[in-house]
Amino acid sequence: MRLRNREGVAVDPVPYLVVVSAAFLLSFSFGPGYLLSFGVSLPRALVVSGVVFVALAAVAYHQMVWLARPDLQGEVPAASRLRRLFYLMLLVALLLLVLSSPFLLAPPPEYGAGDALWF
Repeated sequence: MRLRNREGVAVDPVPYLVVVSAAFLLSFSFGPGYLLSFGVSLPRALVVSGVVFVALAAVAYHQMVWLARPDLQGEVPAASRLRRLFYLMLLVALLLLVLSSPFLLAPPPEYGAGDALWF
């Protein structure tokens, strides 16, 4: 598979394929269940997850293929890599907090006398 950037230079496809595969895995493993918990129907949840995946794949293509400059690649200093990793960890933690906030702020469900709780 030959991917080319905007200048026509061949770009390594492996990082792009890894990111797109991870986006597919995350959007279809968490998306439908998250949306089903809010009462969205399964077909609509799958469509929304598919749209999210296509958007993530398009952003990854633009960033990792279209704007890639293989001639400028080199070793990145360790301090810069550590700073980027730290910011990524903060971003993931913030994303998880935002995504879990509806469940944390919702009132607990009311159980009747005949309802069975499965633990």
